[in-house]
Amino acid sequence: MNLHTDIKTDPLHSPIHYTDHILLLGSCFADEIGSLLDFYRFRVSVNPFGTLYNPASVISALERLASRQEFTTEDLVENQGIYATFFHHSDYADTDPDRFLSNANTSLRDSADFFQKANTVIITLGTARIYRHIEKDIIVSNCRKMPASLFRQELLDVTRIVGMLKDFICRFPDKKYILTVSPVRHLKDGAHGNQISKAILLLAVEKLCESFADAAKGKPLIYYFPAYEIMMDELRDYRFYADDMLHPSPLAVRYIFERFRENCIAPQDYPLMQRVENLEKRLRHKPLFPDSDSSKSFREKLLRDEESLEKEYPCLSRRTLPDRNNRP
Repeated sequence: MNLHTDIKTDPLHSPIHYTDHILLLGSCFADEIGSLLDFYRFRVSVNPFGTLYNPASVISALERLASRQEFTTEDLVENQGIYATFFHHSDYADTDPDRFLSNANTSLRDSADFFQKANTVIITLGTARIYRHIEKDIIVSNCRKMPASLFRQELLDVTRIVGMLKDFICRFPDKKYILTVSPVRHLKDGAHGNQISKAILLLAVEKLCESFADAAKGKPLIYYFPAYEIMMDELRDYRFYADDMLHPSPLAVRYIFERFRENCIAPQDYPLMQRVENLEKRLRHKPLFPDSDSSKSFREKLLRDEESLEKEYPCLSRRTLPDRNNRP
């Protein structure tokens, strides 16, 4: 897709390689980018507690991964027979509380192990607005469809966002951090409210990057990738929006990912990405007559080619995320 490039982006000083372990946290745009990295068989872990929208919830998830603090019955909340916690997305709920806790803590342990190995953390911030459970006095990641009267809406300011992100990053300076602001619009508070929220996030990220500008002196490597600006200024046409007119369309996601690849992934890995893409396309081929000799032969050769590629590149990951449409 050839579009006029308006947004200047500088290459990441230490780009992503296939040998990296990449943790992605944040809004549904993190899910999209994570899904594409997974498609290309990078080693990724994406939103182990589900989609997160505000900086406080992202930091809460990172703290949980770093501390390995397991969920207990005290964390459980129930609504209409469905159990979860205020720290999980709706996709992680269950009708059985014991089963939910077992699954949640198994996932936590696996994700905490991945966090220890992760050398790249990608954080996508969606909104500066948070919801605080009044009685528990905690910031929630999901309101669990409970009455609005149980929560108080607040707007995080720049100083607070910078402080919580900087504190965590300074404790784990061995990782590189890629920050983005989600191009998804949050219109529950109106168009103006969305712009105010995005402006706060952009200012916070700018100040954070300034404070870690000199990576050569042992400071953590922080990089800002302008996904929000690319969507707003390069992909202005409505064909780049999904049917809800809020989320980027698959075409837009692919375009932004290409810009991400150019700026954040090591060029020497591009040929392998192309080989993986070709293999994935062949794996998705659905023969008209699957029981025919030719189809069986095609499948056998395909499996041999896959095994050969994995043997040649042991760093390749087996795909772990659900299939999405329009991949790549």
